[in-house]
Amino acid sequence: MADRAKILLVDDREENLIALEAILSSLDLVPVRARSGEEALKALLNTEFALILLDVRMPGMDGFETASHIKRRERTRNIPIIFLTVVDSAPDYAFRSYAAGAVDYLTKPFDPWVLRAKVAVFVELYNMNRRLAEQASMLRERLTAEIPSGEADVQTAVLPELSRRLTAAEEELARVVDLARKGGDPNLVGPLSDLSHRLNHLRASFDALS
Repeated sequence: MADRAKILLVDDREENLIALEAILSSLDLVPVRARSGEEALKALLNTEFALILLDVRMPGMDGFETASHIKRRERTRNIPIIFLTVVDSAPDYAFRSYAAGAVDYLTKPFDPWVLRAKVAVFVELYNMNRRLAEQASMLRERLTAEIPSGEADVQTAVLPELSRRLTAAEEELARVVDLARKGGDPNLVGPLSDLSHRLNHLRASFDALS
């Protein structure tokens, strides 16, 4: 998995984009700028993103409208969105943010350490999903190319490798869960539970096969 995860930064103010890039500079990711909701939607057409940091107050298409378009698209609806806005925003902004599909909401000026920690967790979840998908693809290719007929051949050629990959995925999920707990972010419960459910299903299928 050579490509680094990409994060879409959406804000109409150049100084805010520069500040976000500086905060995230220590993380292993690629920031991509968008100065408006329209630019963000164009960027999402051809690029895969691990996370979107989206300013609420923008001229023209604001953050809520932008998020609505993102969530309506099949290709982008599952990308996590963290809304960013100033502290004196309307009191219903937090409710509207979650209603629009955001996984989190931070007010400016925010603690750089908090933002960096939240982004790090979502990037790790994204990378883990990619690794699991790549491992599943490699295993399917091996099953197609190497498994001769006969149950004994399946046992000797495939099951040890499948067990190794499954154990590695379980260990990685446990590490991410521990990271999320230390961050104290309840918004990660859903994504982590979904990953855990998938792994439990795979483990049950493997145990039945072996």
